[in-house]
Amino acid sequence: MAGLDRLAARRGRTPAFPLHLATGLEGEDAAYFFLTRKGYRVVARRWSAGILPGDVDLIAWQDQMLCFVEVKTRTAHDAAAAEVAVDSHKRNLLRRLARQYVRQLPQEIPPQVRFDVVSVYLVPGEAREIVHFENAFGWDEQRRDWD
Repeated sequence: MAGLDRLAARRGRTPAFPLHLATGLEGEDAAYFFLTRKGYRVVARRWSAGILPGDVDLIAWQDQMLCFVEVKTRTAHDAAAAEVAVDSHKRNLLRRLARQYVRQLPQEIPPQVRFDVVSVYLVPGEAREIVHFENAFGWDEQRRDWD
């Protein structure tokens, strides 16, 4: 097997990223185009504060609403839906990143903010499926639509 990997590498056919990361990036691209078709104006992709761990997959404006979007991509319909992976730890991380992003905006009055989750299913042999959960969670812990 290692010999085949070396041969593929010489021919330039190895993926630039591990498969799970490439799948995630493909899902983020799908979510980006999905949101832009819905009229969102995406202003950042994979935004990082630098001083905080993690990143925000997409940041977009929907009219006057600033949306922080977490994208979850799966290649199969498992027992648990993709959006369930946005657990309390991830929600808290996204809130901290959103606060940092809003602080850097030039306007004196902060905009209204919403946290969305987009689930992307890239199941081989099936049509791409995208589910958008607007206002999936807020600044504090509340029940999510998929709980």
